[in-house]
Amino acid sequence: MFFSKLCLFSFLPPLEVKTKFYNSEMSDLFLEVQIQNVSSSTVFIQKVSLKPPEMYTGAELNTVNWAGEDECTFGTRTFLQSMEGRQYLYYLKLKPEFSEKAGIIRGLTEMGTLDIVWKRNLGEMAMLRTIQLERKAPGYGNMRLSLETIPDTVILEEPFHIIYKITNCSNRKMKLVLRMCDTDSIRWCGSSGKYLGKLPPSSSLCFTLTLLSLKLGLQDVSALQITDKVLKKTYVCDDLAKVYVIPSIVKMKN
Repeated sequence: MFFSKLCLFSFLPPLEVKTKFYNSEMSDLFLEVQIQNVSSSTVFIQKVSLKPPEMYTGAELNTVNWAGEDECTFGTRTFLQSMEGRQYLYYLKLKPEFSEKAGIIRGLTEMGTLDIVWKRNLGEMAMLRTIQLERKAPGYGNMRLSLETIPDTVILEEPFHIIYKITNCSNRKMKLVLRMCDTDSIRWCGSSGKYLGKLPPSSSLCFTLTLLSLKLGLQDVSALQITDKVLKKTYVCDDLAKVYVIPSIVKMKN
């Protein structure tokens, strides 16, 4: 009589992967991927690739241009020693057709997948590890204000323009009025209490601020007030942007 015995062996993946998303002002994202070899042997990294979600296009930021050619930031090394790690960076750009939807997304959302192809020895078959990426969308409340365009430098005591976009993240219509208070360094050019118009739910509108600076150096744009006439609620927006102010003679020399 023979007895069969079944033995179970647990398999621990040699790679520990951590991911982190960074938001930008333009609704685009940066993804940082940290990969560490937590095993006692060398692991060969054959490929790391990102499959972005439908709303975004993805680009790798893991190469540098050297003598006219793109080279990997890690050089020619494709392996990780025990407890060694490396970081990968990706840029996710929001597609134009989804710009309106991005401002009203809430909660946990799927952000595509990350594929890592690795192996321990040169002769063995490569293994694929797929990681489902998730991100908790930032909460913007009923209204979101985002920066669209801003000049690199502005001239002292000369008007310049900044364009902002307002997104209605609520489920009701808004009637918006714009006010801006002058500061010690920034003056607003225009009439106070400008009516921006009606903004339906999940919609956006852009408006332009015409400003001038009275001080040189890096100056803050702040003290903006947007009032919703329906609810009679005022949103105070500070730290909107920073502009670098230069004297006119520097601009003329350049």
